[in-house]
Amino acid sequence: MGSDSDLPVMKQAEDVLKELEIPVELTIISAHRTPDRMFDFAKNAHKRGIQVIIAGAGGAAHLPGMVASLSPLPVIGVPIKSSNSIDGWDSILSILQMPNGVPVATVALNGAKNAGILAAQILGTTDPLVLEKIISYKKSLADKVKEKYERIEKERKQ
Repeated sequence: MGSDSDLPVMKQAEDVLKELEIPVELTIISAHRTPDRMFDFAKNAHKRGIQVIIAGAGGAAHLPGMVASLSPLPVIGVPIKSSNSIDGWDSILSILQMPNGVPVATVALNGAKNAGILAAQILGTTDPLVLEKIISYKKSLADKVKEKYERIEKERKQ
């Protein structure tokens, strides 16, 4: 994430990955204030065993795209509505509108939880244990909805 002000949003990605028992690293790397740190991280993440990068940023939101330009890994961008943001659209468009050759998968504004799930799904394409956890996680989502509609249907029949 670009700043500690992004932590409440980005923690959602960390939480879902921990729930799925997937190792996660959470840190602050600013594309504008610590460009050398960003270059080092992006160029070397794959050498450290990282397989997917989730990059969240608000405002001009250059972090996801810059990381994607330097890294061979898949990058998931999380646009964050920050205090200097224009309703979040600046962040969304900064992450979404990448030039050909530099893709960034982009989730909804403040959608870090979905970024964590997407990262797990990417990992699950080559790791059967992670795939099973994703299948179980999605089943639990369906089970929760089933509980709710059964409860409502039962209450309406009374």
